[in-house]
Order: sequence, then structure tokens, then C-alpha cells
Amino acid sequence: MFLRFLVILFVSFSILNCTGDSSGNNNFSKEFQYESPELQYKNAMIIFQKEQYGEAKKIFQNIERIYPLSNEAIQSQIMLGFTDYVLLDYDAAIIKFSKIIKKYPSLKNLDYVYYMKALCYYEQIADEGLDGRYNKLALENLNQVITRFPKSKYAKDSYQKIILVKSNIAAKHITIARFYQKEEKYTAALNRYKVVVESYDETKFLPEALYRISEIYLSLGMIEDSKKTAAILGHNYPDSKWYKYSYQNLNQETKKNLFSKSIDKIFN
Repeated sequence: MFLRFLVILFVSFSILNCTGDSSGNNNFSKEFQYESPELQYKNAMIIFQKEQYGEAKKIFQNIERIYPLSNEAIQSQIMLGFTDYVLLDYDAAIIKFSKIIKKYPSLKNLDYVYYMKALCYYEQIADEGLDGRYNKLALENLNQVITRFPKSKYAKDSYQKIILVKSNIAAKHITIARFYQKEEKYTAALNRYKVVVESYDETKFLPEALYRISEIYLSLGMIEDSKKTAAILGHNYPDSKWYKYSYQNLNQETKKNLFSKSIDKIFN
């Protein structure tokens, strides 16, 4: 992951055409802190590549302090946020990226900053069983990338991650709904399943949600509603195991009803 984003960073943010000795000066001396911002930034990136993050941060901070109006100062702020991200200090990274977004609304590569901020939330999602706070924040920030920068190369990846976040949220709804259904709290279960159907229909959990709704209707004796839901499931997912389950349930219900009618005729 680190190498992938480092490559993206270099491609997206390398606005410098540096010249001179590529070895640079890795010693952050008093004399070096007043070198040109271009030379300092180049040296900081070399040190960063060597994973000497503490030393690289000192130089980025110095550029921002000594040359606050330079392009390198802006790039240094981005790199400071990226360094926090690499070190998994997500809160610090989010603060830095948020300041950049607020301070430089016309920044050429602002899409990347929005994307990195979204990643900080996205990578803190553990699983559907935990607090959904990061699901919500990741979804909001990934959507901002797509809404604000629809033609950005980060929009496509953001969309893919949104599907994964939505799947995570849908999984949580399904888990809770199953519990309610098992406890025969059918209204609460139906509400959860319907959220998946209405808001997370692009996830893999839609077929199960439709099946469970049909199953609950059947439990409540709402045969026609159960059939209608099963028909929707069959139309959209004819090869799904959930449709087969629905078909079996309704078939058994039909046989049970026919048997009951036959018994009624015998005794009436």
C-alpha cells in the first residue's frame, strides 16, 4: 500500500524540475535550512524514500516556515499529512489535509488531498460489527471526491471504495435484522432489510434482503406480499440461492394450504 501511494504522490505532486546533484545533502544543518526551497524539498523527498520520516518532516516543516509563499511550502504541507498517513497517525493526517483544503481551495491537485483525507477514514473501518462512524465519514469524503472531481483519476477508485463501504454498512443492517427476525421482532427486522433494498441495492446483500422480506411476509401470513417480493428476487437474481430458498418456501406453503383445504373438505 505504501509503495502504491508513494508512486501516486510522486506522479501527482511532482511539480518541480530540479537540477543539480541528485545526491543532495541529508544533514539538516543551520546553513542548510536557508538553502533554496527547491533543493530542500528534493532532499526531503530523498530522505523520505529512505523511510527516515522524522528527518524528512523536519525539512518539510522548515520549508513551510522559511518559505511560506513557495510552491514547495504547499507541497511540504501535503507531504507532512502524507507522512502522518504512512505512520498510521490518521487523526493528525486528517487535520493537515483539512487545513490544506480550507487554505488552498484552488490548488491544482486538490483532488488528491480530498482523496487522501477520505482514505484516512476508509482505512479505519474494521468490520460491520463495530461502530459505524468511520463507515459514514468514509462514505461522505469519498463522495466528495466524486462530486467535486468527477473526471479525476481518483474518482474511479473512490467509487469502488464506496461500494465496499456500502457493503460494510449493508452487512451491519443484515446482521441486526437477522437478530430481530430470530427474536420474531418482524417490524424491526423488515425496516432493516428494507434499508438495504432501498439504499444499498448495488451490494451483494440485496438478494438476501429480498429473501428475508419474503420470508417474514410468509411468517406473517401475507402470502401475496411474499410472492411479489420473491418475484422481484427471481426476476433480478434467477440463479441466486436466495431465490431458490424463496421458491421452496412458497412451494411448501402452497402444498400446506392444499392439504388444509383437502382436510377441510373431508370434515365439512
